[in-house]
Amino acid sequence: MNTILSISNLYKTYQSGFQALKGINLEISKGEIFALLGQNGAGKTTLISIICGIVNPTSGQILVDGNDIIKDYREARELIGLVPQELSTDSFETVWNTVTFSRGLYGKAPEPALIEKILKDLSLWDKRNNKIMTLSGGMKRRVMIAKALSHEPKILFLDEPTAGVDVSLRKDMWNLVKILKNNGTTVILTTHYIEEAEEMADRIGIIRSGELIMVDNKLALMNKLGKKELTLQLQQPLENLPKELDLLGLVLSEDKYELTYHFDANDGDIDIAQLLQKISNLGVVFKDLYTKQSSLEEIFVNLVNAEANTNEA
Repeated sequence: MNTILSISNLYKTYQSGFQALKGINLEISKGEIFALLGQNGAGKTTLISIICGIVNPTSGQILVDGNDIIKDYREARELIGLVPQELSTDSFETVWNTVTFSRGLYGKAPEPALIEKILKDLSLWDKRNNKIMTLSGGMKRRVMIAKALSHEPKILFLDEPTAGVDVSLRKDMWNLVKILKNNGTTVILTTHYIEEAEEMADRIGIIRSGELIMVDNKLALMNKLGKKELTLQLQQPLENLPKELDLLGLVLSEDKYELTYHFDANDGDIDIAQLLQKISNLGVVFKDLYTKQSSLEEIFVNLVNAEANTNEA
């Protein structure tokens, strides 16, 4: 694994005594899209703020492409772009000037062709001479992303990037993130829209009360923890569920027209063909069937609830 971000034994305790992060260990590879999921107050923004140099850690080490964020802070921060949750732009400046100025803050030489490309990728080119104050909320968020990309960072942090934006802009951002990945940029995002993680992420980390409770490949996570549901629509109502089907775990719906079977997505012992044959042998006739797999959102909710119950116990 070609690591670009390494976090070791990271703790953060605020002056009030609140422990926001508890021993975070995480490695992220170059060019991957990593989604950090967690409820409000779980520690997502604190973690990103420490990596970006906005908040000081209590203890631990963070390396950005081998540069310590404290000892080598200039080199580390030059490699990072941040799109924060809150909109923060110079309302009286034009789009072009504010993005160009952001590049200059990192000591980068002017490169109009690059700024033009970024603005075009974000559908901001037509607005380049507009003052920020005249833009919609969605357009202002695009400007924030353009500013973060202006100095060509190797790692881009998106902290709730699509909060409060319309569906069209959300999909545009998904496409932009995929383009960045193809160009070798590492993208780390936090989001409340779990479908974003399901759509884009290579790996997913789940944080709860300042602790990473799970980090895994997205598909592996869904296969490992996901549940599948097989539903059979019956030709005619089944008055009583045969004992053999009850023992196999099938459930008859209240209207008597559906049989449902739940099983683990990664259970190699389940042979659906044999199950359907047993159902047919019992004289149960079905006219249609369909399967459904747990979404990432369901897995996330179940994980967080299970962790909470464990801690309470």
